[in-house]
Amino acid sequence: MTLDANIKEQLKQYLQLLESDIVLKVSAGSEKSSDDLLSFVQEVADMSSRISVEKTALDRTPSFSINRADEDSGVTFAGIPLGHEFTSFVMALLQVSGRPPKVDEDVMNQMKAVSGEYHFESYVSLSCQNCPEVVQALNMLSVLNPGVTHTMIDGATFKDEAENNNVMAVPAVYLNGEFFSGGRMTIEEILDKLGQGIDADELSEKDPFDVLVVGGGPAGASAAIYAARKGIRTGLVADRFGGQVQDTLSIENFISVNKTEGPKLVANLEEHVNDYDIDVMKGLTAAGLEKKDHFELTLDNDAVLKSKSVILSTGARWRNIGVPGEEEFRNNGVAYCPHCDGPLFEGKDVAVIGGGNSGVEAAIDLAGIVKHVTVLEFMPELKADDVLQQKLNSLNNVTVITNAKTTEITGDDSVNGITYLDRVSEETKHIALQGVFVQIGLVPNTDWIGGEIEKNKFGELIVDNGGATNVPGLFAAGDCTDTPYKQIIISMGGGATAALSAFDHLIRTPEPVMN
Repeated sequence: MTLDANIKEQLKQYLQLLESDIVLKVSAGSEKSSDDLLSFVQEVADMSSRISVEKTALDRTPSFSINRADEDSGVTFAGIPLGHEFTSFVMALLQVSGRPPKVDEDVMNQMKAVSGEYHFESYVSLSCQNCPEVVQALNMLSVLNPGVTHTMIDGATFKDEAENNNVMAVPAVYLNGEFFSGGRMTIEEILDKLGQGIDADELSEKDPFDVLVVGGGPAGASAAIYAARKGIRTGLVADRFGGQVQDTLSIENFISVNKTEGPKLVANLEEHVNDYDIDVMKGLTAAGLEKKDHFELTLDNDAVLKSKSVILSTGARWRNIGVPGEEEFRNNGVAYCPHCDGPLFEGKDVAVIGGGNSGVEAAIDLAGIVKHVTVLEFMPELKADDVLQQKLNSLNNVTVITNAKTTEITGDDSVNGITYLDRVSEETKHIALQGVFVQIGLVPNTDWIGGEIEKNKFGELIVDNGGATNVPGLFAAGDCTDTPYKQIIISMGGGATAALSAFDHLIRTPEPVMN
């Protein structure tokens, strides 16, 4: 294979940053996939005098490992890391060569402190925008800790292996041969699962913040930046930076940027936040909030953070359909991200539940991969934009069923069908298929918030035009609020408004703001 000219140009610039010699050890056979991988590796090596190639035998063929000249790093790619994994490959090259990863010193020390032997394997799809974060985290852990190895496995190249392991959602991570976790994970979450998480006592000992932002999506990032620019002590706590935007493949309505991808926008947001004196605490989930002398935010690790004011920007998550079989077959045929998991259903029959924009967009994407798509919509007609419906109706492997109330997702070890009630005839019907994609909108992440804070019937926090809730000093912004139109740009504006309102609240209280 030959690399695209644009990719080669990008790679050439990155390879100039290598800090030591690199050896790519390749395990290749005689099949085409091996020829392609060997060609890819050799083409990369030809671009830098610091890279050499050796043939060897690895656990999988075709695959290659990235090593220093004098020692193995534990980083292996089983498959050609193009698509969304190209960045993972570039970062692995640089980090193995000795260039330090861009991560907080505390997190780096936690990675180095992991003791024991850990052999990770992650099954990915090259079209999955969620997979690189996991791959890059595990590669970084392998580079920094000699007791850790990681192999990225392209599910398309090793399709039989993925199916034998019943991998029906990516990323799927295995540790020492046993399933470890599925879905997007940050390095902080991985360390926590390994027993090397953030110390709760250390968090609880932090001085009170002037403003504490809860949530790291567009609203939270905007709020934190606007607060920090006022010169007040600002903290941001989030389970993962970026929120739902991390799961968004294409963004074409962010004004001044014609087109971008969710992970790329999130990386830019995080870089901007890190430009300011903001105490960012990732891999942590809020569990409770009380107002005493200060607001006290309890986290899932029992740590308690104190602050004079709080901005809630906890966003939203995919809404569940809530029928038998959904939880039982989650990641075993029930999926929520067509971009990530669609390639795993190549040649199979699937259903999409939901006829709004998200559902119809998912059906259109899946139609180019799977054998057949059935769209189930509860209402008498689809709710998606006309232009999307026209595209959907032009596809010959899509069936649309309206007035369909999903009652059960069936299966044995994995999904084998879906049952629905025809709301017109009141007949119960069943469709045999292998996958179900749930696309029925979002639900706000506010269920952990007590009843003293006013919410509407949807669970959204009720705010005024300054982002204030009914509790003095407590503000909210973004998709967790009753603000209409859940859009990135609106969330950012809401975050800025909430931060400015919080600052105004602080300067009008008797307690001094500045530390």
